[in-house]
Amino acid sequence: MKTLVLVRHAKSSWDDPGLDDHDRPLNQRGERDAPRMARRLAGTGVRPDAILSSTAVRALTTAEVFGAVLGVQVERLERLYGASPATIARVVAARDVDSVLVVAHDPGLSILAARLAPGIVHMPTCAVATFTWWDEAWHEGGGTGRGGGRDESGHDESGHDESGHDGTWGAAFESMPSTWRFDAPRMS
Repeated sequence: MKTLVLVRHAKSSWDDPGLDDHDRPLNQRGERDAPRMARRLAGTGVRPDAILSSTAVRALTTAEVFGAVLGVQVERLERLYGASPATIARVVAARDVDSVLVVAHDPGLSILAARLAPGIVHMPTCAVATFTWWDEAWHEGGGTGRGGGRDESGHDESGHDESGHDGTWGAAFESMPSTWRFDAPRMS
């Protein structure tokens, strides 16, 4: 079984117009939503083997909250800052684990989530989308061609390189998840 959890960073502050986008912290709502959403994810029984985060302050802060609640170390990856769906898939595909949580940004997260579950149209801040593939879902199905072309380094949206090698994550990205779940904080 493979489990992918996509988390859009919690709501960030725009209070300091001179602050670089990368350095924007969470605002009050973000500081409230991140622990709530982390606890809700923990309540589903999902515990990732790895948490991968953009290095942007708002994403990293969100990831660290999820990491503390779930008891998992956070790995910081510059490549996830403003990452395309192909880059997110490739980063996940490179991990030799069965369950990965990624904290990153839009539009990449929303696009990837919508490709995996067409019912997801947009990932608001601190939204959590969980996708699960049972082994037979991709070993028997032969993939659905859900990739969206190749990125600048010759990788397709599934995370495959041109040889098609990457372990089982790439095959998972080519098939529809066996199950998926979407959760978002209330906007109040």
